[in-house]
Amino acid sequence: MGSLNKVMIIGRLGKDPEVRYTTSGQNVASINVATDFKWTNKAGEKQEKTEWHRVKAWGKLGDLVAQYLAKGSQVCVEGRLETSEYTDKAGVKKYSTEIVADEIVFLGSRADGAARGTGAPLGSSAGPREAPQDDIPF
Repeated sequence: MGSLNKVMIIGRLGKDPEVRYTTSGQNVASINVATDFKWTNKAGEKQEKTEWHRVKAWGKLGDLVAQYLAKGSQVCVEGRLETSEYTDKAGVKKYSTEIVADEIVFLGSRADGAARGTGAPLGSSAGPREAPQDDIPF
């Protein structure tokens, strides 16, 4: 078997989506999704850790994210991990790993937060989605 780059998370948006455009006019929506891990330690104390995931949605999927999701929206994101390399203002090489979404499903209802939607998939693709090659500084 070859390799597989697939990730699925269920969580809530920490803030409203941000939409940006490449120099060629392609849109990309960025969202931050929080997931929680809960456990009980050896002393019987309940513990919780929140992980934040950066997610990018390109094109039509990005349009739908911007239109239907807002801070507090619960979503299921399916996609692939992508690591970018950049140099910060001090000249230090840094790396950033994000989820490039293939599909995002809105899981909440109007009563769950500010988001609007019906629980239907916001977007999907039959195969891997190729992002434009323009550099986006974020």
